Parts: sequence; C-alpha cells; structure tokens
Amino acid sequence: MADLKIGVVGAAGRMGAAVIRQAMQAKGCTVAAAVDAAGNPAIGRDAGEMAGIGRIDIAIAPESKALFDRCDAVIEFSAPAATIAHAKQAAAAKRIHVIGTTGIDRKGEAALKACAKKTTIVYAPNMSLAVNVLFALTRRVAALLDDEFDIEVVEMHHRHKVDAPSGTALGLGRAAAAGRKVTLDRAGVFTRHGITGARKRGQIGFATLRGGDVVGDHTVIFAADGERLELSHKAGSRQIFARGAVHAALWAKGRKPGLYSMADVLGLD
Repeated sequence: MADLKIGVVGAAGRMGAAVIRQAMQAKGCTVAAAVDAAGNPAIGRDAGEMAGIGRIDIAIAPESKALFDRCDAVIEFSAPAATIAHAKQAAAAKRIHVIGTTGIDRKGEAALKACAKKTTIVYAPNMSLAVNVLFALTRRVAALLDDEFDIEVVEMHHRHKVDAPSGTALGLGRAAAAGRKVTLDRAGVFTRHGITGARKRGQIGFATLRGGDVVGDHTVIFAADGERLELSHKAGSRQIFARGAVHAALWAKGRKPGLYSMADVLGLD
C-alpha cells in the first residue's frame, strides 16, 4: 500500500518542523509538500533542512490551493482564520485535514463541521495522545465525584502564547462539565479579582499562567474538604503534538467524511 502523502502548513515554524520530522520517521507516510506564508524567508529552502533532518528534496512553497492537489492529507497548527480557509480547500479537494490549531471560536467550529460533510477532518484542542486520555479521565472522574469536589483547571504556557485559557484547558473544562452533565458556558469561571465572595458549588474554575518557554502544563484539581485529587500532564516537547497529528492522519486514511476528534482516533468514546 502506498505511503500517505502528507502536506505541512506552517512548515517554517516550530510545529511545522516537528510535523515534518515525525512524518518522515513514521511508517506508512511521507512528506509530499510543505508551505508557509508568502514572504516568509524560508520560502524556497529545503523543508528537511529547516526541520533539522537534512535534505528531503521538498522545497517550502508559498501557500496555495495546489497544496491539496499534491497530498492525501494536510496537517496544520496555525491561526484560526487560515485554518478555516484551508478546511474549505480540503473539502473542495476531498483531502484529509488534521487540525491542531487552537483559538477557533464557535463560528469557526461550525464552518469546520460544514466542511466535514465533504471530507475527513480530525480536529482537537490538543493532539497529544496522552492529553486526550486525560480528557477522558477528567470526564470520568467528574462523573464519579459529586459537586462536593470543586473543580479547578490550571494551565501554564510560554510567554508567547496568545490565547487564554489554552485550547487544552478549555477542552479539560468541557470534559469536566460533560461529566457533571452541565455546560461550560454555565459553570465556567474564567477570572477572579477583588472581593469575589465564596466559591459557588458546581463551578469549574480556570487559572492561566504564562512565562518562560513552558511547552504546556495542565492540571485538573478535584478538591473537597479533607482531600484533593489532581490529574496532570506536562509537555516537554512539541514533538508529542506532531506525533499525535501524524497518528491521526494515518488513522483517517479511508475514513468516511466527518468531523472527528482524537477521542475517535483513540477509541475513547
């Protein structure tokens, strides 16, 4: 069976480089195209050299619709607006689209759902295999422990991260809310300042930390009188997200059109 031909969006960035490294070492796939924004100084350079693995004879090209003509699947960690535009191109070309972009709002998610009627899309707030197990555990624990256990989601990322809370933190909050059979819109508390009063039962709180070069730390705390349970994941390398994304692309090969999650990929539901 022929290798899955993968295209990489944002190939000159850190996540793009990580995806290139992963796709070139994983069985069953190869990098067939690499693109970045027009004007990027990496345009024309060998994608493998930019990723630190030596020449692979794939030059980084300016973004265009032609990307989807050269590939079976496209992986991207980019900006929300660009991701939605690429999803529409993937739908038109009927190519697999694996999305690790964070910060996509409800309107954007609705657009992805529409595109997924025509092609196979895997979209997750975090592509790490272990983090997606953490989502499942969080939902399960929230269902098992009643609201005498307060839930707090604590996350820390590097100083350059632009969205807060992180997409992963929000995913953990949604998992906890699902376990409690409530919505995050109703139960979520995203800021605390000044005289806030006592914590209300059933709330799901968030604390956001930024600093240094932290790749991503997430902890879900279940705190009751006299005891506390903490579920944690710490990312030491962006390569874990690339590993999950390539795993998702290989899983998606031959799947029917639809909007899938990493829970689908891992069989967690």
